[in-house]
This record gives sequence, C-alpha cells and structure tokens, in this order.
Amino acid sequence: MESTKHALPVTPKQIAYARSLALRNRTLLPWEVQQDRRSLSTWIEAQARLRPVSDMDQLPTSRQVAFAEKLARIKRRAVPDECFRDKGLMSKWIDGNK
Repeated sequence: MESTKHALPVTPKQIAYARSLALRNRTLLPWEVQQDRRSLSTWIEAQARLRPVSDMDQLPTSRQVAFAEKLARIKRRAVPDECFRDKGLMSKWIDGNK
C-alpha cells in the first residue's frame, strides 16, 4: 500500500498571527504557505525571528546628516528636505556632491 501525504489545513489562529507578522515585518504572506499547516508554521517561525521594521530605520544616520551638511557648506548649496526623511536619498545626494 502506498502512503499518501495529506496536508493539514491551516487554523484561523495561524492565519491571524501570520497576517500580523506580515504587517509588522512589512512583507507579503505568500499564498503557497497558506495552503498547509506545516508550511505556514515554518514561515511564521522565520518571520517571528525577524526584527520589526521601523520608520526610524529609513531615516539617515546622524553621521550622514553631519557629512551632508559639511558638503553643503563647502559647495554652498542646501541639502534638499526630502533627504532628511530617507537614508537612501541622503546617500545619493552625498554621492552626487562629493
């Protein structure tokens, strides 16, 4: 006799917790992992270990700001306001003004 593997359905509690983790980590909850209990459990364990994404993580560091302001003084120009809200933009501004 051949043994067939049957996937257990996910529980409502699992789905609720997985959705809260997806929101916290700003990630998508893949449809495939929602199809069986074991896959979803593995996904939940991986997501629970991640550090939550914070809006503060997107802000430039104090060293970036200080360096940009130094460059701005040397180049006699202002650092655009949007650079103070996004570390990626600040990095690009610094690279373009070295």
